[in-house]
Amino acid sequence: MGDIVFTRQSGWIPQVISEDGELRLMLGAGADANHEPRTFTFPIGEAHLAVIHEDLARHLLLWSAVLPLCDDAGTRGRLDENAAVALLDPILLSAPADVDAFFRSIRWDRGRLVAHGADTGLLKRGQVCAAMRAATGTSDGKRAQEYHADRRRGERGAVLGPLDAAVLRYTGQYLHGSTVPKRLPDAVDPALLPRVIGVITTAEQACAGMRIGRDPRRGKRATDKRDWDRMTAVVDAAVRRAHPGLADDAVRTVSFLMCSEAADRSRNAPMEDDEDAAGDRADLGGSTRRTPLSFTDDKGVERKWLPDGPRTATAEFWEFVGERSAGDNEVFTIEDEGLGEGVQLHFYADSLARITTVREGEGGSDPEYRVEYSLVDGIGAYRNLVSAFVRGGCAALEQHGPWISDVAEFERARRRRDAG
Repeated sequence: MGDIVFTRQSGWIPQVISEDGELRLMLGAGADANHEPRTFTFPIGEAHLAVIHEDLARHLLLWSAVLPLCDDAGTRGRLDENAAVALLDPILLSAPADVDAFFRSIRWDRGRLVAHGADTGLLKRGQVCAAMRAATGTSDGKRAQEYHADRRRGERGAVLGPLDAAVLRYTGQYLHGSTVPKRLPDAVDPALLPRVIGVITTAEQACAGMRIGRDPRRGKRATDKRDWDRMTAVVDAAVRRAHPGLADDAVRTVSFLMCSEAADRSRNAPMEDDEDAAGDRADLGGSTRRTPLSFTDDKGVERKWLPDGPRTATAEFWEFVGERSAGDNEVFTIEDEGLGEGVQLHFYADSLARITTVREGEGGSDPEYRVEYSLVDGIGAYRNLVSAFVRGGCAALEQHGPWISDVAEFERARRRRDAG
């Protein structure tokens, strides 16, 4: 690195250095293959240095125009110095109208100028020199992020009013719609906060008493997509009815907030509490069951549940599923060896088989089983079936049919369901 000739001592604004008697503009941009910052330089003249020294706006405009060339260099390429040098006179030494015209013909980094105070309205109209009259040497990265977020919304035709923007700021989703929503009242203009709270209150009242259960088929902390969709629909409808002027983005962020909070409550609750919330605990019979159960998966892993254990059989089983379920492990069995019956859950097919022993094996012969199949509609139905079996064995499943013993007939029923 050469000797520093001029620097604004502010963030990443390019510096002028002297290297082997030659003036060069030096800037950091991008990263190499090891994620270390890259540094680029290219030659400038004394006249260029004089403008850079005296005119912050022109300095920032030059930086904005050079950055795309740095992006072109990638992680290991060289800066196209000829292209960089070709930017100097048109940006630093030309009349404002000519600079504006020049910027209409090149690529440039708008976000960099916005971060340093550019007037976004003038930028949009192509008046880059006028836009930089209020330029500052300090950078406001959040301002640039908001500018890019507004441009993305504009590209898809979304227009936000003051309340819409305030709701998005409250949930922390103004910049990125995929960000997990939060409650950030301090991010909202105090004058608008009561109206935002009114929107949130509408949503809370609409989904009061609703819950998003867990879906152990997809892991220990996964939640039920159907419950999520159901709560979304209820909240969306209530908010649109009470606040008809809200933009779609604002409505979506409110329902996302409600669903995220409900899902977190389920994820962070012990499995027994999850069962309690579902209203199942009183009917499970897990704590009163007198015979042990065996849980197995498609990989041959087995877990025993004993009646004198601290947890219910259903809680223990779904914990087992959450730990073991995977794309190549989607068949789980609950067996009561003492009664000679069990159920097998086929998550890949949304079906369940109940298996009862018709005749015990004698004299070396194999036992005879009756196998009956039923279609299952979602994790809620699986939970009901498992609870019923734990409570009363295969007989308790009779009301949850229809049950089909013919495999070919069952496959036809499954194909009809999947086609519909």
